[in-house]
Amino acid sequence: MLLTEVPDSVPPPDWLRPLIERVQNHLRGNHEDFIDAPYEWSLATDFQRRVYEAALLTKSGFTATYGDLAKAIDEGPGVSRAVGTALGQNPWPLLVPCHRFVGANGKMTGFSAPGGINTKLQLLAIEGNQMFNV
Repeated sequence: MLLTEVPDSVPPPDWLRPLIERVQNHLRGNHEDFIDAPYEWSLATDFQRRVYEAALLTKSGFTATYGDLAKAIDEGPGVSRAVGTALGQNPWPLLVPCHRFVGANGKMTGFSAPGGINTKLQLLAIEGNQMFNV
């Protein structure tokens, strides 16, 4: 569909097709994790990479706070804001599940992907997260 609607678009390379199928499968509600996706880690700082790798361990259907993620990478709670900033700069949204992270006390906070918090809520609902069902 995209190839017919977007001028000059080209088919994805063969090596990317299995990942596209997994993403489509995930969005249909068949929960996938993308821990083994071919990330180009040179796009991230060392701190961001630590955040993203830890975020990949949060399973579909669950949420955690930015503070929880800071603890998971052996940083103190004062680093929660930096963790949120790193997630906001995530070059692989959905694959690195930044939508699974919320503010302190479960407060729904911003989401940098198109659609903002509404998109975040929809992704959480697709993943079966009852706490934030839309």
